[in-house]
Amino acid sequence: MFNPDLKDVLKNHLSRYSLVTATAKRARAISDEAIENEEIIVEKPVSLALDEIVEGKYKIIEPEEIRNI
Repeated sequence: MFNPDLKDVLKNHLSRYSLVTATAKRARAISDEAIENEEIIVEKPVSLALDEIVEGKYKIIEPEEIRNI
């Protein structure tokens, strides 16, 4: 199981809420794509989504109001 350091993931003033929301949305998209293409996913969609976010394949854009919370 992949457990990234939150300090590295949450750099650039990224909130935990934004990370969780973005990961959940991407995991749902991965799951939906697998169902649509009739593929079997061995790894959990949440793990795949978090890997993609950590690797920089997806960028989380936060509203300016919540960046300093």
